[in-house]
Amino acid sequence: MGLKLIDLTQDIYEGMPLFGIHQKTFIMTNQTHEQNQKATGSPTLGFYARNLLMSEHCGTHSDAVIEYKPGGADIIEMPIDYFWGSAICVDLSHIRYPNYIEVKDLEKALAKSGQTIEKGDIFLMYTGLYNRSYGTPDYENYYTGLSYEAAKWLAEKGVVNIGVDSPAIDQTPDDLTFAGHLVCGEYNITNTENLCNLDKVVNKRFLYFGLPLRIRGGTGSPIRAVALLEE
Repeated sequence: MGLKLIDLTQDIYEGMPLFGIHQKTFIMTNQTHEQNQKATGSPTLGFYARNLLMSEHCGTHSDAVIEYKPGGADIIEMPIDYFWGSAICVDLSHIRYPNYIEVKDLEKALAKSGQTIEKGDIFLMYTGLYNRSYGTPDYENYYTGLSYEAAKWLAEKGVVNIGVDSPAIDQTPDDLTFAGHLVCGEYNITNTENLCNLDKVVNKRFLYFGLPLRIRGGTGSPIRAVALLEE
């Protein structure tokens, strides 16, 4: 039996798409090879390094409960099992803005996938937004998301991490209640945003890894998200 690793992570770079409230990404040269070699006096080599200025919520990332719930757990305090484990991905690519993802849509997508939700699952939603719109204003500004009832339905099924291939699990720009995040705060669970390549894992069950950095007090963290599948 072989295993296949699929990268679900977007690149980090200056000009990358971000949810509007977050710090833009800046990348600066810390030292060139030549500068470092001159500074150290090494006769053989110098070290090239860069500095990153970026949000805890840039690119493919997971949220800590404290982001959307005052007094909630930070990224270190959250259970590590919320960021890796058994996962399923369902196809919701036919649901487009301005429509919301509703309970009936989740039920139909699950039935089509042949999968069932188990307690402790990581639940990924393939909306197709990354494939259709990445690099355009539509990717950042117009996308479907969970209704309050749909997000609560997932949480009550035992889902601990809701992931999506768009900048947020909420419908944007109309849902100012931020229903998906509101439910995550109510149930003290996480969500993962700006995934990609979900078309490669749709309608499958697999092992997911999206481990956050140990940022003290972190409201979230960029992750390297991958899926491990049996071939």
